Amino acid sequence: MTWTSVAAIESPILVIPVGSFEQHGPHLPLDTDARIANALATHLVDHLDARTVLGPIITVSASGEHAGFPGTLSIGTETTARTFVELARSAEWAHGIVFVNGHGGNAEAIASAHRTMISEGRRSLFWSPTSQLGDDHHAGLTETSVMLHLDATTVNTDDLRAGNSQPIGELAESLRRSGVREVSDNGILGDARNADAEHGRVVFERWGADLVAAVRAWLG
Repeated sequence: MTWTSVAAIESPILVIPVGSFEQHGPHLPLDTDARIANALATHLVDHLDARTVLGPIITVSASGEHAGFPGTLSIGTETTARTFVELARSAEWAHGIVFVNGHGGNAEAIASAHRTMISEGRRSLFWSPTSQLGDDHHAGLTETSVMLHLDATTVNTDDLRAGNSQPIGELAESLRRSGVREVSDNGILGDARNADAEHGRVVFERWGADLVAAVRAWLG
């Protein structure tokens, strides 16, 4: 798009995918969260009216909990929150801004940024996928299946492994104290061995429907 094509849109809604660049076990790419967030953001734009504008992907965010795994990059919670705020401030031309978040480690940054945006009177929505019974938490059945659905060529299927499948509540203190490395040598929180593209399609469609419904409710 050009600036003039954006200017021609009445009350545009800016949609920004939010990912991360971090380990996702021995079988998924480092930019898994960014790929999923971008696919969901694209789904949203395709299912809303012509007012939506797809913005650039935030590819590195707050991934300190994955420190110790080669390849992981992080800009920290404070910088991630500031990035959200500054993007919203710069998008004065937009009627509102939707952040489609694909990384659970951004929760604290999202809460901080949203408080600032509310205080400044900026119209914003942060959306993240919600878990259902049977979903696991990181690089396991759920994420691996979704990636097989989106692009199976990105998944090293010869390296599908089980990780730590304990309930996340039981791992929370260790994760806060020392990160994923303390509780999972291979970086997986769940079990990727039975992942398949059909399951991934079902999960992705559920997330996509939830996202579209949330944005429609927000728009009123």
